Amino acid sequence: CVAFFFSLCAACLLPPPPFFPPPSPFPSPPPPPAAGCTAAEIVKSVVLRSPETGEHFLFLTAGSNRVDLGRAGAVAGQTVEMADAESIRRITGFAIGGVSPFGHLTPLRVWIDPEILGFATVWAAAGTPHHIFEIEPETLRAATEAVPAAFTL
Repeated sequence: CVAFFFSLCAACLLPPPPFFPPPSPFPSPPPPPAAGCTAAEIVKSVVLRSPETGEHFLFLTAGSNRVDLGRAGAVAGQTVEMADAESIRRITGFAIGGVSPFGHLTPLRVWIDPEILGFATVWAAAGTPHHIFEIEPETLRAATEAVPAAFTL
């Protein structure tokens, strides 16, 4: 997965990011000490799906925030629920906890938490639950074609 992620960076003309393996296999919070960031600066890739259509959506969320399913559904224009682990792997190519913000097997509509755009840099999963990379928020937004939207609590 990490080699695949590096190839995605090259294809998107992004410099290869440094990797910082967290001290445990659990996703944020707390952030890995090696990253030197707050929990809010960790980008969570939250995959939701429509129970009616089966369409999956990606919500890039600041680590200190939680996705509100009602607000996310309003943004997506349909009812949404948390996607299950099998469909997340099938749609994105990544396991829960390691879903990269880009490079998915199936293109997804993407929204970004406006709080993320206020940081100088943020950290996101790099294809495994054990690797993260640093990126400027605007570069992340452009690479994912994410639309800023209010969908968090």
